[in-house]
Amino acid sequence: MLNLNERYLTERYDKLDRVRKITAQWPENFNFGYDIVDEIAGHEPGRRAMVWCNPEGEEHTFTFGDMKKWSDKTANFFTDHGLKRGDYVMVILRRHYQFWFTALALAKIGCVMVPATFMLKEHDLKYRLDGASIKAIVATDVGDIADIIDNTVPECPSVEKLFLVAGGGGGKTPLDEMGDPICDTPIGRHLSGPDKVCTLPAQREGWIDFNTGVREADDEFARRDTLAADPMLMYFSSGTSGNPKMVLHDSSYAIAHIVTAKHWHNVRPHGVHFTIADTGWGKAVWGKFYGQWIMESCVFTYDFDRFHAEEILGLIARYRITTLCCPPTMYRLMMEADFDKYDLSSLEYSTTAGEALNPDLFAFWKEKTGLTIFEGFGQTETPLTVANLTNSVPKPGSMGRPSPLYTVEIKREDGSRCKTGETGEICIKMDPRPAGIMMEYYRNPEKTAEAIHDGWYHTGDTAWCDEHGLFWYVGRNDDVIKSSGYRIGPFEIESVMLEHDAVRECAVTGVPDPLRGFAVKATVVLADGFKGSDALTAELQRWVKRNTAPYKYPRIIEYVDELPRTVNGKIRRVAIRQNDAEKNIDGLV
Repeated sequence: MLNLNERYLTERYDKLDRVRKITAQWPENFNFGYDIVDEIAGHEPGRRAMVWCNPEGEEHTFTFGDMKKWSDKTANFFTDHGLKRGDYVMVILRRHYQFWFTALALAKIGCVMVPATFMLKEHDLKYRLDGASIKAIVATDVGDIADIIDNTVPECPSVEKLFLVAGGGGGKTPLDEMGDPICDTPIGRHLSGPDKVCTLPAQREGWIDFNTGVREADDEFARRDTLAADPMLMYFSSGTSGNPKMVLHDSSYAIAHIVTAKHWHNVRPHGVHFTIADTGWGKAVWGKFYGQWIMESCVFTYDFDRFHAEEILGLIARYRITTLCCPPTMYRLMMEADFDKYDLSSLEYSTTAGEALNPDLFAFWKEKTGLTIFEGFGQTETPLTVANLTNSVPKPGSMGRPSPLYTVEIKREDGSRCKTGETGEICIKMDPRPAGIMMEYYRNPEKTAEAIHDGWYHTGDTAWCDEHGLFWYVGRNDDVIKSSGYRIGPFEIESVMLEHDAVRECAVTGVPDPLRGFAVKATVVLADGFKGSDALTAELQRWVKRNTAPYKYPRIIEYVDELPRTVNGKIRRVAIRQNDAEKNIDGLV
């Protein structure tokens, strides 16, 4: 083992073995592909990098030696088709193993990878292709995204190349009673093993067959000149209103995620880490790529289409997963499954992020697995910035403490620091510029200047800090409800409501009120077995009054089948507010 992480981080610990200060350093020409993956491959080519499988029955175990070989082949394939340093390449590959070959290859060439979700529609896609002047698209043949690309690309002159990946079904193939695919195409179990990688061809007019081309490419790719300060990765932020912003990162973003993997996910060199995230989302590289591989650990990937709790629990047991990270919604669904039938004794650590996690779920997970769920916080613009790190004692509902990699303060609008218990904006010191914080909002200097000014990055997220230094999330600046002189954060009310058995999901917003300014409204998805009624509304209102400050209770409760979400899965409170405005809902109740 090389202990690569120690080359890039200098750490200071206290007497309780809690990390207190971290500084990052890296060479001018740092490149994740060469300096991490190829470096490990050169010393321990047989070390496991990823265990991958899909519902169709295909399975592969990739070593770091394999990742070097296949990423070199992919880099040669791409350069043979004209890709070069500085090109922007959109990647829509669900959870196919070819995503990792592609990501490493683009890094080695010096291209900018732009991951995207397969759920995009024509309007979404055109905005992204034009906005970033995308030169090439690498996309899956699973689902309808190739159709959407074909419908859109003729109007996007920057796009020169289309690469199609045969995804082996991606969990969308109907299976028979024996679990074998019901289809004419030869996919499934027989594609398993080292000799079957990229063997499935894909044919579509106007597209280049990725798998065939990569298999035929040379498997040695000489190191190219790249710089750590070059753009490396770009995400479109999910956004609650307006068009998504283009968030640009350099290679220090990869290094900053050592903290994510080492001090939050708590990965081990001989463990297997499972982050349940599609590669179109930023959380995928948080938990399936950068930090875990710098820690020389193995990641687990399941290329499924729809989440089924019992299926995931079975995989944890079968593949002896040691560390797990998934959003609270998935933990809740697992809690509702036949939990006791699965052997989860391999699990050593559990983490979550993204939404409210109710104390009942903390208690359930602790009772059933013996593990605490450690929460964390970050953005598309950042890696992990606030979290309950290893060797800490989490308080359910708290974000934890700032990452020791950053100087983080909660600030008022005038830039002064908030007092204990006072709500303000989470800000990160940018002078000097730390590792991992975005370079800029690409082609949007005005938005960049709004976010980064006076030596600080202003996250747009609000929180308050208690007397122990723990941060408690309140909400996005635009989501905070100002009612009768109070500033009310949706997150804290959602957290309380989620503790009630009747509530599966919840989004809290404000509606105009002539007396209060705004009144609190809760939009609720009910758990199975519950129906919306006046009696239930009154019960939920009493519940909130008993469990938090009474002025925060929702004066309006609406029951819906599902909550509006962005393509990245985040609740769109702005859509709820817009719908309420159209229906003329107000707070006179």
